[in-house]
Amino acid sequence: MSWFPGTMSCKSKVAPSVDFDHSCSDSVEYLTLNFGPFETVHRWRRLPPCDEFVGARRSKHTVVAYRDAIYVFGGDNGKNMLNDLLRFDVKDCSWCRAFTTGTPPAPRYHHSAVVYGSSMFVFGGYTGDIYSNSNLKNKNDLFEYKFATGQWAEWKVEGRLPVARSAHGATVYNDKLWIFAGYDGNARLNDMWTISLQDREQACWEEIEQSGEIPPSCCNFPVAVCRDKMFVFSGQSGAKITNNLFQFEFKGNMWTRIPTEHLLRGSPPPPQRRYGHTMVAFDRHLYVFGGAADNTLPNELHCYDVDSQTWEVIQPSLDSEDPLGNEMTSSQGFILMPSGRLFHAAAVIHDAMYIFGGTVDNNVRSGEMYRFQFSCYPKCTLHEDYGKLWENRQFCDVQFILGEREERVLGHIAIVTARCRWLRKKILQARERQKQKSKQEGGEEGEEGATGGQKEVPTATRPSGSQPMLEVSIREAEAQPFEVLMQFLYTDKIQYPRKGHVQDVLLIMDVYKLALSFKLSRLEQLCVQYIEASVDLQNVLSVCENASKLQLDQLKEHCLNFVVKETHFNQVIMTKEFEHLSTALIVEIVRRKQQPPPRVYSDQPVDIGTSLVQDMKAYLEGAGLEFCDITLLLDGHPRPAHQAILAARSSYFEAMFRSFMPEDGQVNISIGEMVPSKQAFESMLRYIYYGDVNMPPEDSLYLFAAPYYYGFSNNRLQAYCKQNLEMNVTVENVLQILEAADKTQALDMKKHCLHIIVHQFIKVSKLPNLRSLSQLLLLDIIESLAAHISDKQCAEMGSDIQ
Repeated sequence: MSWFPGTMSCKSKVAPSVDFDHSCSDSVEYLTLNFGPFETVHRWRRLPPCDEFVGARRSKHTVVAYRDAIYVFGGDNGKNMLNDLLRFDVKDCSWCRAFTTGTPPAPRYHHSAVVYGSSMFVFGGYTGDIYSNSNLKNKNDLFEYKFATGQWAEWKVEGRLPVARSAHGATVYNDKLWIFAGYDGNARLNDMWTISLQDREQACWEEIEQSGEIPPSCCNFPVAVCRDKMFVFSGQSGAKITNNLFQFEFKGNMWTRIPTEHLLRGSPPPPQRRYGHTMVAFDRHLYVFGGAADNTLPNELHCYDVDSQTWEVIQPSLDSEDPLGNEMTSSQGFILMPSGRLFHAAAVIHDAMYIFGGTVDNNVRSGEMYRFQFSCYPKCTLHEDYGKLWENRQFCDVQFILGEREERVLGHIAIVTARCRWLRKKILQARERQKQKSKQEGGEEGEEGATGGQKEVPTATRPSGSQPMLEVSIREAEAQPFEVLMQFLYTDKIQYPRKGHVQDVLLIMDVYKLALSFKLSRLEQLCVQYIEASVDLQNVLSVCENASKLQLDQLKEHCLNFVVKETHFNQVIMTKEFEHLSTALIVEIVRRKQQPPPRVYSDQPVDIGTSLVQDMKAYLEGAGLEFCDITLLLDGHPRPAHQAILAARSSYFEAMFRSFMPEDGQVNISIGEMVPSKQAFESMLRYIYYGDVNMPPEDSLYLFAAPYYYGFSNNRLQAYCKQNLEMNVTVENVLQILEAADKTQALDMKKHCLHIIVHQFIKVSKLPNLRSLSQLLLLDIIESLAAHISDKQCAEMGSDIQ
């Protein structure tokens, strides 16, 4: 069978539902793909703007999502405050004024609006006449709008009320409205209030006693709830304005500042500080758009992954649509997306974000509506899977003997040799010593009567457990910092200890020393960033002294510069720790204060080393060949591999290696009763080793059931296979995919391919692969052609023959 390599599109699609019958023994026979409409991932679409006769262009308004509609309330048009309620139908892409009865809230802006049940709740904001600059004041009133009846009603709440405010944050959680911070007309706030929305008659406001790292008083910031936590990003906070991200635990009323020390230099940083931006939550991500950032109006879309605590800038897809639905591609020289703006508003419906209005360049109000299509693929679990392998310590085949106390730490040769050349060399040396020892012992046994030496079993086929645990001695490393280093090798990150605690900072300094010795650039950067961010008035002298002792010059320089800062110096030299400092360090500090050295700027790029993904990719492609300890057999053809890696990523292999490991160290590969092609098998190995999901479309048919059969952590591979098939069935590769669909019994895909063949038969008939199809498949094509030809066409063909 000859395979066409396929064409990979630069676009990606949202993967529709994937159906499996998990009760069957061979799920491939029951494979369904459910082809349906799909939308390009990360695609911006400009929707019809709001016409002036429906509602004014505006900013400082609110939008909420209810069912399949966006509701816009209030704001200002540059001259007057507004209190109209607009409705945008996301299915019809049409605007109208929402039906209302009762007395609406007074015209206002910088208020908040949330949805609870079948109602919208509007709280606070700034009211008055901005044109005449009269009667301007903040409010603390609460209004309810019922979507079903269009009824506005004010909630008259007895008891203590939050101070009147505007530009605050609001959200709904656990049947309550939560209000945070804002501006009261004189000062910024950082208090928090909540009120139950279940019973209007019993409702009362309650001030929340917050704890932890409470954000500074601020206004004009967004809030979003994700994973049962509320997040706050940046905002106007006077001289203290930062680009910090804070999270609030509802259960304990505890704030935490999300650290950025784990973000490598050279990796995407958090968005720059800003105000007047939006932030929405979808799946495990927070999306930040727009705002004013140091006198600029950026229009990048930033995405924060709550699980990995990493930021990225979303690259929009290369196609987009104008309001008439005409596709506009990058060949026209641009990507259609919103311009930079502030005081706009955003909401999420299903798997898309809608952004409306805002203030654009030259203080112009906007009436534009944009839609952004999220990606909802399951997350990559590569780092988590390898992390669990480290935590569980299953299938360990190397034991490191550390320091003078000879403490022992277990590990896996495959992971360690893939990630660290220094340790790889140590392992090879230990293996050579073990081999020489075995030869000597074998030679002694042979002298006692053996007539011939036993042939050595190749590494890849040697039965598991036939060798003793490999022992590697590393005298220069102690167990605790070495375990932190090992955690990094498996996960590409380290679990940061308590920030600022002296003993924890000193531990990371020991890890840093090991990273320098083992030449792990990526770990070096992580340690330096953590230590520099953790240095404070209480620990700076201890850190400085330890850095001097360990000859860590970069960290010592950072500490000295910290000490001699104008705001730090007097406080540091008055501490008891300064009295016990070594004379040499005291002299250095005094001289540094009297005559600071000139700053040296380097434009040299920072070496951040190789990532886990890069190292595992190289390992699969040949760098790990000499450490293979298992052989995978595909239709009788051997493919050396690594037990620990397979077990970490697949519960099928984990159970096999733990309970009934084949004695000959060989495993036959299939997916149910179906044996994948060699090309598809290599695609699966790429996914297992380093999480790669790029493959020719015909491979996707073979691998669609692999996550189920091999027990991968989630259905990420399935989702990409589904998307790959939907996007990439073309006239050029339709015959190869037809063959794969027939072999895998993917009947709906086979039907889809036959449909393409019939409608493009003139082109398909010229493909050389048509002649290599089986007789049964050729009959299927003929039957499909016959079913497609109408009676009239048959009659015309018959008359031609006559």
